[in-house]
Amino acid sequence: MKDSKKDYQKILSSVQKSVIGEAGKTGSWSKLKPIINVEKCIPARSGKPSCFTCWLYCPEAVIERIIPPKIDFNYCKGCAICMEECPVKAITMEEVELE
Repeated sequence: MKDSKKDYQKILSSVQKSVIGEAGKTGSWSKLKPIINVEKCIPARSGKPSCFTCWLYCPEAVIERIIPPKIDFNYCKGCAICMEECPVKAITMEEVELE
């Protein structure tokens, strides 16, 4: 393993399983939600299925691996792990009113 972070991400992405809704609709736990700036987001900017670090590290599996990535706020707890892990700082935590 030459590049341990990339190797770790590859291993994690191969075993992550979606668990949306395991604890019910938890989106009301926090009004702060991650907002993705598509001007900075690598997949959105490039139009290629690359990066998705936010998806990889989301403990609730609420980020869709599409271009641009989409977050299901009904289940997002607002933990901000995606924001912390984003390599280009494309995610900010903002107050969001749920529908």
